[in-house]
Amino acid sequence: MIRTFRCDLHIHTCLSPCAGLEMYPTAIVQRAVAEKLDVIAVCDHNASENVPYVIRAAAGRALTVLPGMEVTSREEVHLLALFDKTDGLQRLQNIVNAHLTGTNDEERFGCQAIVNEADEVEGFSERLLIGATELALSDLVRQIHDFGGLAVASHIDRESFSVISQLGFIDPEIPFDALEISRRTGAANARRQYPELSGYAFLTSSDAHRLEDIGKARTAFLMEEPTVRELKMAFSGQSGRRIASF
Repeated sequence: MIRTFRCDLHIHTCLSPCAGLEMYPTAIVQRAVAEKLDVIAVCDHNASENVPYVIRAAAGRALTVLPGMEVTSREEVHLLALFDKTDGLQRLQNIVNAHLTGTNDEERFGCQAIVNEADEVEGFSERLLIGATELALSDLVRQIHDFGGLAVASHIDRESFSVISQLGFIDPEIPFDALEISRRTGAANARRQYPELSGYAFLTSSDAHRLEDIGKARTAFLMEEPTVRELKMAFSGQSGRRIASF
Protein backbone atom coordinates (compact mmCIF):
# COMPACT_ATOMS: atom_id res chain seq x y z
CA MET A 1 0.00 0.00 0.00
CA ILE A 2 1.30 3.43 -0.92
CA ARG A 3 1.67 5.81 2.00
CA THR A 4 3.55 8.95 2.98
CA PHE A 5 7.14 8.72 4.22
CA ARG A 6 8.66 11.81 5.79
CA CYS A 7 12.33 11.80 4.82
CA ASP A 8 15.48 13.74 5.65
CA LEU A 9 18.04 12.24 3.30
CA HIS A 10 21.13 14.25 4.18
CA ILE A 11 22.38 14.05 7.78
CA HIS A 12 25.99 14.15 8.96
CA THR A 13 27.44 12.46 12.03
CA CYS A 14 30.38 13.43 14.23
CA LEU A 15 32.60 11.67 11.67
CA SER A 16 32.29 14.70 9.39
CA PRO A 17 34.87 17.24 10.60
CA CYS A 18 32.43 20.13 10.13
CA ALA A 19 29.69 18.50 12.24
CA GLY A 20 29.12 18.87 15.96
CA LEU A 21 30.42 16.21 18.33
CA GLU A 22 26.84 15.83 19.58
CA MET A 23 26.01 14.12 16.28
CA TYR A 24 26.56 10.59 17.57
CA PRO A 25 24.30 7.68 16.53
CA THR A 26 21.82 7.46 19.41
CA ALA A 27 21.36 11.24 19.54
CA ILE A 28 20.65 11.39 15.80
CA VAL A 29 18.07 8.61 16.05
CA GLN A 30 16.37 10.16 19.07
CA ARG A 31 16.14 13.53 17.35
CA ALA A 32 14.84 12.00 14.11
CA VAL A 33 12.13 10.13 16.00
CA ALA A 34 11.22 13.28 17.92
CA GLU A 35 10.90 15.11 14.60
CA LYS A 36 8.49 12.37 13.41
CA LEU A 37 10.69 11.38 10.50
CA ASP A 38 10.17 7.99 8.89
CA VAL A 39 13.42 7.80 6.93
CA ILE A 40 16.84 9.37 7.28
CA ALA A 41 20.06 8.92 5.33
CA VAL A 42 23.47 9.23 6.95
CA CYS A 43 25.80 11.02 4.53
CA ASP A 44 29.18 11.93 5.96
CA HIS A 45 31.89 13.55 3.87
CA ASN A 46 33.76 10.84 1.94
CA ALA A 47 33.23 8.38 4.80
CA SER A 48 30.78 5.79 6.08
CA GLU A 49 32.20 4.26 9.28
CA ASN A 50 29.35 5.56 11.44
CA VAL A 51 26.56 4.33 9.15
CA PRO A 52 26.25 0.80 10.62
CA TYR A 53 26.15 2.25 14.12
CA VAL A 54 23.27 4.60 13.30
CA ILE A 55 21.42 1.67 11.72
CA ARG A 56 21.93 -0.37 14.89
CA ALA A 57 20.90 2.56 17.09
CA ALA A 58 17.60 2.71 15.17
CA ALA A 59 16.84 -1.00 15.63
CA GLY A 60 13.36 -1.46 17.06
CA ARG A 61 12.37 2.10 16.22
CA ALA A 62 9.88 3.22 13.60
CA LEU A 63 12.74 4.75 11.64
CA THR A 64 14.55 3.54 8.54
CA VAL A 65 18.20 4.53 8.14
CA LEU A 66 19.51 4.46 4.58
CA PRO A 67 23.27 4.02 4.16
CA GLY A 68 24.78 6.97 2.37
CA MET A 69 27.77 9.20 1.77
CA GLU A 70 28.41 12.73 0.55
CA VAL A 71 31.29 12.31 -1.87
CA THR A 72 33.38 15.20 -3.15
CA SER A 73 34.36 14.86 -6.79
CA ARG A 74 37.56 15.99 -8.45
CA GLU A 75 35.70 19.15 -9.49
CA GLU A 76 34.85 19.79 -5.79
CA VAL A 77 31.18 18.99 -6.35
CA HIS A 78 29.28 17.40 -3.47
CA LEU A 79 27.25 14.34 -4.42
CA LEU A 80 24.91 12.25 -2.28
CA ALA A 81 25.06 8.49 -2.72
CA LEU A 82 22.10 6.57 -1.23
CA PHE A 83 21.85 2.81 -0.85
CA ASP A 84 19.58 0.13 0.60
CA LYS A 85 22.38 -1.96 2.04
CA THR A 86 25.82 -1.27 3.43
CA ASP A 87 27.53 -3.58 0.92
CA GLY A 88 26.96 -1.18 -1.96
CA LEU A 89 28.13 1.67 0.24
CA GLN A 90 31.26 -0.25 1.21
CA ARG A 91 32.13 -0.81 -2.44
CA LEU A 92 31.90 2.93 -2.99
CA GLN A 93 33.95 3.54 0.15
CA ASN A 94 36.73 1.32 -1.16
CA ILE A 95 36.97 3.42 -4.31
CA VAL A 96 36.84 6.69 -2.39
CA ASN A 97 39.61 5.50 -0.06
CA ALA A 98 41.81 4.72 -3.05
CA HIS A 99 41.30 8.19 -4.51
CA LEU A 100 41.33 10.44 -1.43
CA THR A 101 44.67 11.83 -0.32
CA GLY A 102 45.80 13.86 2.64
CA THR A 103 45.72 13.62 6.42
CA ASN A 104 43.29 15.47 8.64
CA ASP A 105 44.50 18.42 10.70
CA GLU A 106 42.12 18.23 13.65
CA GLU A 107 42.93 21.70 14.95
CA ARG A 108 42.25 23.23 11.54
CA PHE A 109 39.37 21.14 10.18
CA GLY A 110 37.82 19.43 13.19
CA CYS A 111 37.52 16.07 14.89
CA GLN A 112 36.47 12.98 12.88
CA ALA A 113 35.02 10.64 15.51
CA ILE A 114 33.85 7.08 14.93
CA VAL A 115 31.19 6.39 17.57
CA ASN A 116 29.21 3.17 18.01
CA GLU A 117 25.56 2.59 18.93
CA ALA A 118 26.47 2.53 22.64
CA ASP A 119 27.95 6.04 22.38
CA GLU A 120 31.45 4.67 22.74
CA VAL A 121 34.28 6.21 20.73
CA GLU A 122 35.75 3.51 18.51
CA GLY A 123 38.46 5.74 17.10
CA PHE A 124 39.16 8.68 14.84
CA SER A 125 39.56 8.84 11.08
CA GLU A 126 42.91 10.28 10.06
CA ARG A 127 41.97 10.73 6.40
CA LEU A 128 41.32 14.25 5.05
CA LEU A 129 37.56 13.77 4.78
CA ILE A 130 36.92 17.43 4.00
CA GLY A 131 39.04 17.11 0.86
CA ALA A 132 38.16 16.24 -2.72
CA THR A 133 38.68 12.83 -4.27
CA GLU A 134 40.50 12.34 -7.54
CA LEU A 135 37.30 10.95 -9.11
CA ALA A 136 35.45 12.82 -11.85
CA LEU A 137 31.80 13.61 -11.16
CA SER A 138 30.56 11.59 -14.12
CA ASP A 139 32.58 8.57 -12.99
CA LEU A 140 31.22 8.82 -9.45
CA VAL A 141 27.62 8.86 -10.67
CA ARG A 142 28.32 5.82 -12.83
CA GLN A 143 29.94 3.92 -9.96
CA ILE A 144 27.08 4.72 -7.59
CA HIS A 145 24.59 3.37 -10.11
CA ASP A 146 26.74 0.30 -10.74
CA PHE A 147 26.66 -0.43 -7.00
CA GLY A 148 22.85 -0.15 -6.87
CA GLY A 149 22.60 3.34 -5.41
CA LEU A 150 21.02 6.69 -6.20
CA ALA A 151 23.10 9.73 -7.14
CA VAL A 152 21.70 13.08 -5.99
CA ALA A 153 23.49 16.36 -6.66
CA SER A 154 23.87 18.09 -3.28
CA HIS A 155 22.51 21.56 -2.51
CA ILE A 156 22.68 22.79 -6.11
CA ASP A 157 21.68 26.32 -5.05
CA ARG A 158 24.71 26.86 -2.83
CA GLU A 159 27.56 29.14 -3.85
CA SER A 160 30.20 26.53 -3.09
CA PHE A 161 30.62 22.78 -3.56
CA SER A 162 27.54 22.48 -5.77
CA VAL A 163 27.44 21.29 -9.35
CA ILE A 164 26.27 24.71 -10.55
CA SER A 165 28.80 26.72 -8.52
CA GLN A 166 31.68 24.52 -9.66
CA LEU A 167 30.75 23.76 -13.27
CA GLY A 168 28.36 26.60 -14.09
CA PHE A 169 25.61 24.28 -15.34
CA ILE A 170 24.21 20.76 -15.01
CA ASP A 171 25.47 18.49 -17.76
CA PRO A 172 22.46 16.58 -19.15
CA GLU A 173 24.82 13.71 -19.97
CA ILE A 174 25.33 13.05 -16.23
CA PRO A 175 22.31 10.99 -15.10
CA PHE A 176 21.53 12.43 -11.68
CA ASP A 177 18.54 10.74 -10.07
CA ALA A 178 17.48 14.00 -8.40
CA LEU A 179 18.73 17.43 -7.35
CA GLU A 180 18.85 18.56 -3.73
CA ILE A 181 17.78 22.08 -2.79
CA SER A 182 18.95 23.63 0.47
CA ARG A 183 16.42 24.68 3.07
CA ARG A 184 17.54 28.28 2.59
CA THR A 185 16.06 28.33 -0.91
CA GLY A 186 13.31 25.71 -0.78
CA ALA A 187 11.98 23.63 -3.66
CA ALA A 188 9.22 26.03 -4.70
CA ASN A 189 11.63 28.95 -5.04
CA ALA A 190 14.13 26.72 -6.80
CA ARG A 191 11.56 25.84 -9.47
CA ARG A 192 11.24 29.55 -10.25
CA GLN A 193 14.98 30.14 -9.99
CA TYR A 194 15.98 27.22 -12.24
CA PRO A 195 13.25 26.81 -14.88
CA GLU A 196 15.75 25.04 -17.15
CA LEU A 197 15.85 22.16 -14.64
CA SER A 198 12.16 21.34 -14.87
CA GLY A 199 12.96 17.82 -16.05
CA TYR A 200 14.66 16.90 -12.76
CA ALA A 201 13.11 15.82 -9.47
CA PHE A 202 13.88 18.20 -6.59
CA LEU A 203 14.09 17.26 -2.93
CA THR A 204 14.96 19.19 0.19
CA SER A 205 17.00 17.87 3.10
CA SER A 206 18.40 19.40 6.25
CA ASP A 207 22.11 18.75 5.56
CA ALA A 208 22.18 18.64 9.35
CA HIS A 209 25.52 19.19 11.06
CA ARG A 210 23.87 19.91 14.43
CA LEU A 211 21.11 18.03 16.23
CA GLU A 212 18.71 20.95 16.14
CA ASP A 213 18.89 21.00 12.33
CA ILE A 214 17.62 17.45 11.81
CA GLY A 215 14.24 17.55 10.11
CA LYS A 216 14.29 21.31 9.53
CA ALA A 217 14.05 20.50 5.83
CA ARG A 218 12.44 17.29 4.63
CA THR A 219 10.65 15.75 1.70
CA ALA A 220 7.47 13.67 1.88
CA PHE A 221 7.35 10.78 -0.57
CA LEU A 222 4.40 8.61 -1.54
CA MET A 223 5.85 5.08 -1.69
CA GLU A 224 5.13 1.51 -0.70
CA GLU A 225 8.33 1.08 1.31
CA PRO A 226 11.46 3.08 2.14
CA THR A 227 13.86 1.67 -0.45
CA VAL A 228 16.12 3.03 -3.15
CA ARG A 229 13.90 1.43 -5.80
CA GLU A 230 10.80 3.17 -4.43
CA LEU A 231 12.63 6.51 -4.15
CA LYS A 232 13.72 6.22 -7.76
CA MET A 233 10.12 5.54 -8.79
CA ALA A 234 8.96 8.55 -6.77
CA PHE A 235 11.57 10.77 -8.42
CA SER A 236 10.15 9.86 -11.83
CA GLY A 237 6.49 9.69 -10.75
CA GLN A 238 5.98 6.03 -11.60
CA SER A 239 3.02 3.83 -10.56
CA GLY A 240 1.57 6.28 -8.07
CA ARG A 241 4.87 7.00 -6.37
CA ARG A 242 5.74 10.66 -6.23
CA ILE A 243 7.10 13.52 -4.19
CA ALA A 244 4.12 14.67 -2.15
CA SER A 245 5.40 17.79 -0.41
CA PHE A 246 8.40 19.58 1.05
